[in-house]
Amino acid sequence: MTQTLQTFRQVLKTCIDQRDLKTGKCLHTLYAKSLIPHLTYISNHFTLLYSKCGRLSAARSIFDATPEPNVFSFNVMIAAYAKQSLPHLAHQLFDKIPQPDLVSYNTLISAYADRGYSSRALNLFLGLRESGLFMDGFTFSTVITACGDDIGLVKQLHGLSILGGFDNYASVNNVLISGYSKNGLFHEAERVFLMMGVVKDEVSWNSMIVAYGQHRQGSKAIELYRELISKELYVDMFTLASVLTAFTSMDDLRGGMQFHCQLLKTGFNKNPHVGSGLIDLYAKCSDGGDILNCRKVFDEIPDTDLVLWNTMVFGYSLNDEFSEEALNCFKHMQQAGNFPDECSFVCVITACSKMSSVSQGRQIHSLVIKSDIPSNIIVSVNNALIAMYSKCGDLKDAKKVFDKMPERNSVTMNSMIAGFAQHGLGNDSLLLFEKMLEKNITPTNITFVSVLSACAHTGRVEDGKTYFCMMKEKFKIEPELEHYTCMIDLLGRAGKLNEAESLLKTMPYNPNIMVWASLLRACRTHGNVELAEKAAKQCLKLDPSNATPYIMLGHMYAGDHRWDEVASVKKLMRDKNVKRRPGCSWIEVDKRVHVFVADDKSHSMRNEIYEFWDKMMEKMKRAGYVPDLRWVSVRADDGVMTEEEKETIVRYHSEKLAVAFGLLSTKDGVSLVVMKNLRMCGDCHNAFKIVSSVSRREITVRDCYRFHHFKEGQCSCGDFW
Repeated sequence: MTQTLQTFRQVLKTCIDQRDLKTGKCLHTLYAKSLIPHLTYISNHFTLLYSKCGRLSAARSIFDATPEPNVFSFNVMIAAYAKQSLPHLAHQLFDKIPQPDLVSYNTLISAYADRGYSSRALNLFLGLRESGLFMDGFTFSTVITACGDDIGLVKQLHGLSILGGFDNYASVNNVLISGYSKNGLFHEAERVFLMMGVVKDEVSWNSMIVAYGQHRQGSKAIELYRELISKELYVDMFTLASVLTAFTSMDDLRGGMQFHCQLLKTGFNKNPHVGSGLIDLYAKCSDGGDILNCRKVFDEIPDTDLVLWNTMVFGYSLNDEFSEEALNCFKHMQQAGNFPDECSFVCVITACSKMSSVSQGRQIHSLVIKSDIPSNIIVSVNNALIAMYSKCGDLKDAKKVFDKMPERNSVTMNSMIAGFAQHGLGNDSLLLFEKMLEKNITPTNITFVSVLSACAHTGRVEDGKTYFCMMKEKFKIEPELEHYTCMIDLLGRAGKLNEAESLLKTMPYNPNIMVWASLLRACRTHGNVELAEKAAKQCLKLDPSNATPYIMLGHMYAGDHRWDEVASVKKLMRDKNVKRRPGCSWIEVDKRVHVFVADDKSHSMRNEIYEFWDKMMEKMKRAGYVPDLRWVSVRADDGVMTEEEKETIVRYHSEKLAVAFGLLSTKDGVSLVVMKNLRMCGDCHNAFKIVSSVSRREITVRDCYRFHHFKEGQCSCGDFW
């Protein structure tokens, strides 16, 4: 009998190893007929066989029938549930174990960590420590992974791992490298890698190559890859994809293409993971995105997976001209049998933002609601939805998404703070920032860009100065060029031009065209021609083909009746063949986007639009509207325009035509949202205040700087723009 039992055990083990369910069922029949003694050991292995073959019901039946289940019995079933993403059933069993062992804890902690349930994983870890069981490297690896973006907790666990002697485990160090890198602590990640010595494995090298790529240390990533090759260590698809990330981070298209050639020789170009890296390279490093090469890479891969589709959708979404293709790609992805995950949704929602298509965004939002993405993972999707609704002019729906979120992170707060700032609700933006601090959510450099922008658009100079100092003094965030640009904009708008110029001269960065353009706009607003000339000169030095400095200076000279200088500006534009960037505006009506340019004659309803707008102008004039002819653009030719010609030009600006079409094509009371690629002129701003009163409509206009909400004769910006 002993020999028979040993043979039975051996055959059963072979069935488990080979996932041989057919033979296993035959063995189970013998076992059920009591031809083999019923032992816990045998029952456990049948449970293991059925669980590994995906037959959870059968596995659970055997487990329930086990005469005296031991901790191994429970662990087998817990692991089976965890693998099938049934952590709640796994946890129910865990709670029934008389004395769970380390495997019990590790299995469930790992399951929660893999699925992003950080708090549950951490609570189990605390229970493990209180139990007095000795932990291993796997325990620390999984619980550090579960920490996510809680970098304080990662540091505590790092210290605990050192005290326990687990800093010699490659697996622990590898997740520390990834954890530190993902949370912006690049130097800590590098320090862990360098301290590992001979403990490093292939994952260690790959993790550090990824970290270098993430932090724009591409040259170091390439150097590390070459060292990896020289040591004849195994190179897999993750290594190669990381090297591609390094080339992308350096914006080195040529180097990336040479590496692509090497991949073609080895056949790795057909690997979906490597292909994703190639698509990312061509999408980001080519001017405007090399969509043709992206598509070529995609088409050469025989077995496309969800990650590859996501990367292709993202590649399209990076280019404004291909945003609609991103939506088509997203649809084709689903038709190919791939159900979208959180990354898919984030990419396609971003495309909707760039298209300024709130209707498409709402359709995607509906798909998100119908999906089964766990609430703890869907945070990134909700963050993208907040940004999309805000950028499409629907702040109410952005706020609804924000208010319904059970969990929020720093990106969530940043998105909503930025949304308030973009829509001119500076006070709401700053109140939310204060709440963010109260909830101990650490602000990032992006947070402060939005906060300083909110201060700039509401004239809160002292608050802006306070927050600017807070960055470095309290949160140890070194102000970047973008923060200085916001401060110069804040001071300039408030008329503190000397302070703005002084800050520009003393900041530790070379001013770019955004800085000088911000100062130039402020000079125009406050009539400082002398400083405007300096700013315009610097703008033209950085970008000689930019027409904006010429136009602004021409307007200022004309305002002072300095006609000789106006003529000089016009001549300079002619000599340098500078063309003004054409302004265009667009509006979405019935899920279709209609685009207009100034004095547009191309629209199929042009006659109705012009007739309607002319009648509206008469109503506006009776309500007190007077055309502001100062906003007629300076042209390169020397032609002298009459007052009537000037009025015709401002009358048919692109945003006015878009509003006219919106009023004509929608029912009374329906709000309008118009987008514009340039800054809205002062005459249009005055006109829309009166239109909102005359038509009793809410009109939202987003120009290249911010949103303006016109309602009952007022604008949300309070004319401070």
